[in-house]
Amino acid sequence: MHVTRQTFGSLPDGKTADLYTLTNDQGMDVRITNYGGIVVSLSVPDRNGRSDDVVLGYDTLAEYLHFTPYYGAIIGRFAGPLFGAHFALDGVDYPLVANEGKHHLHGGLRGFDKVLWNAEPMESAHEVGVRLSYLSPHGEEGYPGNLTVTTTYRLTHANEFQIDYEAASDQSTIVNLTHHGYFNLAGQGQGTIQDHEIRLAGNGFNLIDKDLVPTGEVAPVQGTPFDFNRAARLGDRMRSDHAQVRLAGGFDQNWLLDKVDGSLQTVAWVSEPTTGRAMEMATTEPGFQFYTCNLLPEGTRGKAGRIYGKWSAFCLEAQRFPVWPDRSGRPSYILRPGDQYTHCTSYRFR
Repeated sequence: MHVTRQTFGSLPDGKTADLYTLTNDQGMDVRITNYGGIVVSLSVPDRNGRSDDVVLGYDTLAEYLHFTPYYGAIIGRFAGPLFGAHFALDGVDYPLVANEGKHHLHGGLRGFDKVLWNAEPMESAHEVGVRLSYLSPHGEEGYPGNLTVTTTYRLTHANEFQIDYEAASDQSTIVNLTHHGYFNLAGQGQGTIQDHEIRLAGNGFNLIDKDLVPTGEVAPVQGTPFDFNRAARLGDRMRSDHAQVRLAGGFDQNWLLDKVDGSLQTVAWVSEPTTGRAMEMATTEPGFQFYTCNLLPEGTRGKAGRIYGKWSAFCLEAQRFPVWPDRSGRPSYILRPGDQYTHCTSYRFR
């Protein structure tokens, strides 16, 4: 197992972004750039030992700088939309940058997906990784507090790709971090995800409005296309006539987990029949956004010249309740001075 580093490209300000490759001895490797903490590629063997890259993205830094729907990036300070691009905390209203119509999405115009992180490679007998750190200054995109953030990527012998998040602030603020990986277990650019089979934990999901913004209302999954407590073929569900599926053009809702105790629990199981690849996601967070790549324009060109479009991938973004103020009674977004924000998400492949 080892880590290698190479130059990935130059930013407009002249700074250089690097690319770190994590390799284990099971035929799996992950490439990560310190620009946006983006997972540029994630190669996994199929049932016959043939490896392919199972995440969407680009070959060059220049392409990420030109346009990206958050391919493989760290999302922060706040994952998801904040209605009206503002929030109130301790009696103070904080206006934020509106970058999604009248709303604030995924940290704003220059969220954590568009900054250069400090990087420190790590190697041990059982895992390899890279630790990324960033200081988000007070007022960045409108958020209060100087926020120090550390995101650590790890690849183990057991084909587990783990992400650990930590954050602390010198002022009261809000934080909700996640990873925005676009997965296709058949291989990036190898058609749609309709034949994937998926099982999801959780008996409730957040309703969305016409702008795809969560309303704060929680609906039961039972008796709806959102009930994945038993494995189902994705294509059969994404073509449902259910009003919430029609609004999203597939799925783009947050699932709420029944068990919330901070332990690492497996909450999603996905398999692809042609290659035999399977992935499990475990998280310490109380929910996750399930998105089926409904908005990607047809004919979008990705890595190795492969073509993407609607339903080319799925995202499983472990996070907290994606509505402010938080009415769920679940772990809060509020981070006070002296407290530590932490969470862990792992993707296990076989």
